[in-house]
Amino acid sequence: MLIVRALISIAVLPGTAIVLVPAWLLSGSDSAETATRLWRASDPLFWSALLLLVAGLSLLAWTVSLFFRRGRGTLAPWDPPEHLVIAGPYRFVRNPMITGVVTALAGEALLFESVSLAAWSLVFFAVSALYFPLAEEPGLRRRFGEAYALYCANVPRWLPRIRPWFPSDRSVP
Repeated sequence: MLIVRALISIAVLPGTAIVLVPAWLLSGSDSAETATRLWRASDPLFWSALLLLVAGLSLLAWTVSLFFRRGRGTLAPWDPPEHLVIAGPYRFVRNPMITGVVTALAGEALLFESVSLAAWSLVFFAVSALYFPLAEEPGLRRRFGEAYALYCANVPRWLPRIRPWFPSDRSVP
């Protein structure tokens, strides 16, 4: 049942941000024609866009799988992980999932040469930058207490650490 809940949360949240909103923004534009022009192996813009898109989606997949496997939950606020996840990219930065989405959106904006997609990626990040400290983090502090406070004190919200952080208390996952 957890896998079904995880798949639903992926479809609803990053699916909306990375697929539905960009499709809506691109509908009726000439961006599809632009993307067709870019599908040439000799075009560095295509490879740059593809690199950003693959990197963003890979980071997103990695973080979602950590929530599923280690946290025993989903990325959805209505079905959050049961355990605090401090593994993989979460040892460097507190919100790598958002980094993955923004990176994928930047890749889409570059691929389609779309100012509206670039603007959407900035709006998405701005909303996240407000939502996380005002709503998400207070809830995490209530749920995980001192372990989350220690994590916040050692791992930055948006800009990654140079070296991964390992809690000295090995009971923290």
